[in-house]
Amino acid sequence: MSEIPEDSLNEQEHTPQETITKIDGMYKDWFLDYASYVILERAVPAIEDGLKPVQRRILHSMKELDDGRYSKVANIVGHTMQYHPHGDASIADAMVQIGQKDLLIDTQGNWGNILTGDSAAASRYIEARLSKFALDVVYNPKITEWQASYDGRKKEPVNLPIMFPLLLAQGAEGIAVGLSTKVLPHNFIELIDASVKHLQGKRFTLFPDFPTAGIIDVTNYNDGLRGGKIRVRAKISQQDKNTLVITEIPFSTNTSSLIDSILKANEKGKIKIKKIEDNTAADVEILIHLPPGISPDKTIDALYAFTNCEVSISPLGCIIEENRPLFVGVSEMLRRSTDNTVELLRQDLEVRLDELEEQWHYASLERIFIENRIYRDIEEEETWEGVIRAIDNGLKPHIAHLKRAVTEEDIVRLTEIRIKRISKFDIDKAQQKIDSLEDQIAEIKHHLANLIEYAIAYFNRLKKEYSTGKERKTEIRLFDDVDATKVVIRNTKLYVNRAEGFVGTSLKRDEYVCDCSDIDEIIIFTEEGKMMVTKVDAKTFIGKNIIHVAVFKKKDKRTIYNLIYRDGKGGPSYVKRFAVTSTTRDREYDLTNGKKDSTVYYFSANPNGEAEVVTVLLRQVGSIKKLKWDIDFAEILIKGRDSKGNLVTKYSVKRIELKEKGISTLKPRKIWFDDAVQRLNVDGRGELVGEFRGEDRLLIIKQSGLIKTIIPELTTHFDDDMIVLEKWIPKKPISAIYFDGEKERYFVKRFLIENEGKEELFISEHPKSHLEIVSTDWKPMAEVEFTKERGKERKDNQQINLEEFIAVKGIAALGNQLTKEKVNQINLLDSIPYEAPEETPAIELEVFDEETLETPKDINDSNSEDIPEKGEGNGGQITLF
Repeated sequence: MSEIPEDSLNEQEHTPQETITKIDGMYKDWFLDYASYVILERAVPAIEDGLKPVQRRILHSMKELDDGRYSKVANIVGHTMQYHPHGDASIADAMVQIGQKDLLIDTQGNWGNILTGDSAAASRYIEARLSKFALDVVYNPKITEWQASYDGRKKEPVNLPIMFPLLLAQGAEGIAVGLSTKVLPHNFIELIDASVKHLQGKRFTLFPDFPTAGIIDVTNYNDGLRGGKIRVRAKISQQDKNTLVITEIPFSTNTSSLIDSILKANEKGKIKIKKIEDNTAADVEILIHLPPGISPDKTIDALYAFTNCEVSISPLGCIIEENRPLFVGVSEMLRRSTDNTVELLRQDLEVRLDELEEQWHYASLERIFIENRIYRDIEEEETWEGVIRAIDNGLKPHIAHLKRAVTEEDIVRLTEIRIKRISKFDIDKAQQKIDSLEDQIAEIKHHLANLIEYAIAYFNRLKKEYSTGKERKTEIRLFDDVDATKVVIRNTKLYVNRAEGFVGTSLKRDEYVCDCSDIDEIIIFTEEGKMMVTKVDAKTFIGKNIIHVAVFKKKDKRTIYNLIYRDGKGGPSYVKRFAVTSTTRDREYDLTNGKKDSTVYYFSANPNGEAEVVTVLLRQVGSIKKLKWDIDFAEILIKGRDSKGNLVTKYSVKRIELKEKGISTLKPRKIWFDDAVQRLNVDGRGELVGEFRGEDRLLIIKQSGLIKTIIPELTTHFDDDMIVLEKWIPKKPISAIYFDGEKERYFVKRFLIENEGKEELFISEHPKSHLEIVSTDWKPMAEVEFTKERGKERKDNQQINLEEFIAVKGIAALGNQLTKEKVNQINLLDSIPYEAPEETPAIELEVFDEETLETPKDINDSNSEDIPEKGEGNGGQITLF
């Protein structure tokens, strides 16, 4: 065996062993670093300038390339890549988003359309330059803090010195690791006004304003903090009875996505439409054509309930401050931004003050140097040090008024003055320049001493110069909640198998009940006196011997159920009336006393609280004297569904027969109009319109001269130009004064509505015709103010009794000419007092209030002699046994 060399042994002894490094915790650190990078460098904007890093670098690059002309976006993107360590696509997308907000960038070419969702053209085809607003408020290199770019070759701003609440004006959205941000855009003018109020120590409130316009409910905005929510709706109006038009869309949607959501809702049967036309160009115009017989008002509500015509947006105010995420509301963002603007203005003033004082210092030295001919003192000096010393000695007797000491650099600048300048030096002009500098210095010192007033003036200047075209676009309004079950299209049919106890939409061989939707709830009653509310399904078992099935309406106080039942086997019979306003779904309720073998003798469902008259017939048992008598449900106390009811008889009932149908026992329904949400309601919100029975109608008059009457439904939508909304009295004439565009004269007319339910124009159709005044009073008065003619005295105002001026004519009549004189103004005066004739109802009947649903009447034993026998008419469903 060969020997191993000693050198090799020594090498093996000194060879280092392999080291083992544990990776436990390494991934945790790496992930934290990555999360911090995404939060700080990509997704969340900084509070100082309201920009994300990519936006800041784009604006910095545009400033470096700025020469007043448009530059190719591809060129700007390439230049930005010197500062942004990511691909060109992300930079181009971020730049397009800035350009579409129409604030900092002037665009040229196809930059896409936020209304239609169309994307921008390729960056090589579109151009951009900085707007005047951006050049005014974004840049100031002298007060900008700089840092090295990612590769150390360039300098980029840490934050741009933006002296405006840009973050709130543009909005921001970003998803980072572990958090996100969503700051909604706000109105330019309102932000400036709020900044001024903050500087004045006043309170302010901010609400979003979107470039897509629309309507917004900010009830739960919560200052843009986490947990807040806003609702945004499209602006939908009725073009005609079969056409709706959408002219504004909700923020975060576009016409394409909106139309897709409408088509999907139509396919699912939630709404019913004929076709959609998209005519959007510079402005939104989506036409929705409805099939005949479909209510436009209900369709509008259905669009809000089932499509993207209404969307909810949850803001989340998260910003970066001192390299840490911070959750704050929009009010605090504005305060911090405004305070930062004041600080930047202070820094800018101080820099300008230093510059002016330097100019004043050098101008004074230059004047001393030339006026006192100190330049002659250097003629005999042979060294540079001697020259400096000679000038310094020559200046000393004259510099006592200077604000700082003379330095060697000042003296060097004096030696660089050309002989030509010295020979043409004008002492008066030099003094004027010094005086001007002193005035500017005094002005800046005044601004520094009154910094808040200076900042307020700065914001007011921005508002004056840049607010044109930046008025609020989104209308703020309270929304009335849309009950989806009331506006959904009945897209399926409901069937019942009474004997077997099944209800559903798939029982097509059984008895048809009604049309319904798949989101409806149905109420079911059985012969055993059980009641249940359940959701519409294909097939649901309820219980045998079903006596009544209907679509259930929550909080419905007008539908009254009339019931006569036997309490247990051989027990007494009871009568009761009740409403069902709320239940627990799929829970079985017992309407009897709960005894076994209870059964229902008589049942009716009455949508308007009708009270019929029934005849009770007893079996001939023993010595019963009275075997037949009538019960009037109008005399029965309306109680809750759990009440026992009033005793009918202790004896066995043979059968119950309907004798007379009944009329409603409920009071007329009071209806209010809430101007805040522009909707009718029965909850007492807004102004009382009147008390309405089933046949009563609403009168609507518009400023355009259109008039119509409608049945008051809570789903009705009203146009913005509505000027009259009241209960319609058919025999009450309507008086109007209008200007006829063709004859160029004012006309008076009085008329009655002849075609109820039809919208008609009661002024002439000429495009220049317009309605001046309209009155629905019995005896209206008007005052005419005439125009003063040149060289003549103004004619006295004329008061006109419209009732005496013209008789009631047809709605299509032209009317009587008001005057031949030129009219300056027409005013409506207080009407002549008049008591309208009261209409006596045909039948005097005690009625029940919906709120109490009670009467003072009770029944003891129905075998007694005092049971009433009266009543007539009924529109409900009746079941006899």
